[in-house]
Amino acid sequence: MSETQISLDNPKSLSQLSDNDFQSLLLEGVSRTFALTIPQLPTKLYSVVANAYLLCRIVDTIEDEVSLSVLQKKQFCTDFIDVVKTGVNAEPFAIDIAPLLSEQTIPAEHTLIHVLPRVIQITHSFDPDQIQALAQCVETMAEGMPIFQAKDLKGGLETLADLDKYCYYVAGCVGEMLAKLFCHYSTEIALHKDELLTLSVSFGQGLQMTNILKDIWDDAHRGVCWLPQDIFNETGFDLNKLSIETNNEQFRVGLAHLIGIAQEHLHNALLYTQKIPAHETGIRNFCLWALGMAILTLRKIKQNLDFTHANQVKITRNSVKATILSTRLIGSNNTLLSLLFNLSSRELKTPNWSYSVNSSKANFDL
Repeated sequence: MSETQISLDNPKSLSQLSDNDFQSLLLEGVSRTFALTIPQLPTKLYSVVANAYLLCRIVDTIEDEVSLSVLQKKQFCTDFIDVVKTGVNAEPFAIDIAPLLSEQTIPAEHTLIHVLPRVIQITHSFDPDQIQALAQCVETMAEGMPIFQAKDLKGGLETLADLDKYCYYVAGCVGEMLAKLFCHYSTEIALHKDELLTLSVSFGQGLQMTNILKDIWDDAHRGVCWLPQDIFNETGFDLNKLSIETNNEQFRVGLAHLIGIAQEHLHNALLYTQKIPAHETGIRNFCLWALGMAILTLRKIKQNLDFTHANQVKITRNSVKATILSTRLIGSNNTLLSLLFNLSSRELKTPNWSYSVNSSKANFDL
């Protein structure tokens, strides 16, 4: 079979690829961002982190599938936890769920479900500690996300604490998993394991909050809002009245507050990255590129608080290139990284607004 015939549109053709090429092609289909950042990792980390992302994306696919009921999603999530932990029954699982996916699920995710048995086979080729880290992350996501899927989210989450919990389930636990994988990879990194595990939760929350703020209006179109009611109650805006026609200064004040909170979490992301040894340029690039793109996105939102579509606050390719170039130039220098972060994010802070960033899952009632 020639290379030109290998494509995501033909799942059987992927069997011709090596494990790394197989996962790389899947990543390109389901996430351009991670298809860009994961290859920056050292060779010994690339395969396991790529696999981890694909596992998480399968959970996302289940949770986002509109044709599935809440009970079906919960059952599929429970079954998938067992598949990841044990490595068995992957094929029956894929056969059961594949026909239920609707056209609203993107073609690349359809393919990911069809080739799920090979993804699981790769999972169980790793060291036991790596498998455990991946399985714990999947279990946290798959048990936590259905809790929020069962809620009426038209008027947002009740409190900022609820947003913290949601972000932990969908992103903070991923940050923890990555910290564990980094520590498994390097005894030098493992010296900072406790600090990294704590900061990793905040790192994940900063990235997830950025996505939530960017996608406010896309979510609203689906009748979903992930913003916390208590923040907007303080500004005098009722999230139940949120619509694409919203043109309200009180809403924009609340939005600015959340941008400031996200900035504090991303500052923890910087501290996390600075604890990675300077010579581990691949891991640093992986972290810094995600951090840089999040800061640029928040800046664009802050400059356009009246935006009505995610495309209006999407960063340009030139901005991505600038992020990559700047981190390559100064990525090993903690002092310069701090200076760049402070300069690029200073407009994101909210004056006269106090919020203590919780970077640990210890206070979550999980």
